[in-house]
Amino acid sequence: MTIATANTPLSRLDADALIVPVFEGAKEERFGAAELIESGEITGKYLDLTLIHHPQGVAAKRVLLAGSGKPEKFDAPQLRRMTGAAIRFLKSKSVKKIALALDPTLANAAYVSAAVEGAILGSFEPDRYKTGQEDKKSVESFTVAIEGGSDEVAGAAERGRILAEAQNFARDLVNEPANRLTPLRMAEAAQKMAAEFQLEWEVLDREQMANLGMGALLGVAQGSAEPPALIVVRYRPQSGNGTAHLGLVGKGVTFDTGGISIKPADGMEKMKYDMAGGASMLGAMRDIAQLKPSIPVTAFVPCVENMPGSRAQRPGDIVTAMSGKTIEVINTDAEGRLILADALHYAKQQGCTHLVDAATLTGAIVVALGHLNVGLFANDDAMRDRVLAAAKAEGDRMWNMPLEDDYKDYLKSPFADIANVGGRWGGAVTAAMFLKEFAGDTPWVHLDIAGTAWIDDNKPYISKGPSGVPVRTLVRLATDWQ
Repeated sequence: MTIATANTPLSRLDADALIVPVFEGAKEERFGAAELIESGEITGKYLDLTLIHHPQGVAAKRVLLAGSGKPEKFDAPQLRRMTGAAIRFLKSKSVKKIALALDPTLANAAYVSAAVEGAILGSFEPDRYKTGQEDKKSVESFTVAIEGGSDEVAGAAERGRILAEAQNFARDLVNEPANRLTPLRMAEAAQKMAAEFQLEWEVLDREQMANLGMGALLGVAQGSAEPPALIVVRYRPQSGNGTAHLGLVGKGVTFDTGGISIKPADGMEKMKYDMAGGASMLGAMRDIAQLKPSIPVTAFVPCVENMPGSRAQRPGDIVTAMSGKTIEVINTDAEGRLILADALHYAKQQGCTHLVDAATLTGAIVVALGHLNVGLFANDDAMRDRVLAAAKAEGDRMWNMPLEDDYKDYLKSPFADIANVGGRWGGAVTAAMFLKEFAGDTPWVHLDIAGTAWIDDNKPYISKGPSGVPVRTLVRLATDWQ
């Protein structure tokens, strides 16, 4: 999809369809819409779409009046979703050239970027492996039209393109089935991305991880015939900004059967998405390489398959993490925290002063927050506030969860320093508490994205499948770092 901005008057703007936001209570007199508004057919209700053919006063062949809700509640994230819904609607009608008429009062960087993001994210489809798609519908171009547009507007459109394409890169990775995206294949994808965007990279193999003492990670990997990999991707700014070094750690379980503590068969095919945290870190690095924040950022993605092979670890096994802590493995389906434990410790060893991890870690967070909010846990108030501010700016919904020391009592083991699960109650919290033991005193935020990384049904503005959360938040965190 070609992205552009234009300050051409709408009467001369050439497009197959022109998207025009309409708010509740507005009196839209243009395009021959007044009668439809008067009759109540057009209400401005959010995501209510009305297509007008042969509109009056514009060069476009069609005008899509896009309900934008109450004007006082309209913001950049609302525009992102509205644009995505409009794009998906028009694409279904085989419309190729689409423009969005953005009111000059909304002609700032946040709104322009959000509009472009919505268009690119909305046009994404998870159908790579479907055959017989010679007539597949697609959008060729998207233009943000603002009378009196500036260079800032063009720059914002480019930022929106970079963000959305990186988010779709992460979504593509998550969509890959486990027979096509093994840990080593994920490492290859990371290497290819890093080389394309001039990032440093390395991949640690089983022997290197064993030499480093990563017993928690390797314990998960030993049940699979597929070898594990620890992906490391580094961004170094040309000029430094203080001593901060941001580490992004993402869970990369390319398929999760649960191991010996095997999952139910129903819905297990979805477990290819258990590497969504790792994919989001790689997507964020793709963005960061192009947007060039002033702080160094390094991503660490431990990749394994969790399989019940003859060599798989068993409930009751005790492993020694890289930090030296011993862990009693009570449940082999609580594997994500084991691989993250070693990756977090390694990130600290590599000089990271601040850490964020993202993982499809617990079903418990879905019980607590549903599919709407990411569960956020932090050991440092300032770091928590940084991430929440970045999430709010990008429209990623996150909810601060408790992480009080008393929760550690749930993880007591008579046989090892810590158990990998804490029983039925507070499962998302005890999982985060486990990770806190390996983050130590380093300012750290854990994002449990189990409920938000995958969309079970098509939405008006985005397809079923991976969401790409929290790529935008991570990029905003890095680029706004002061």
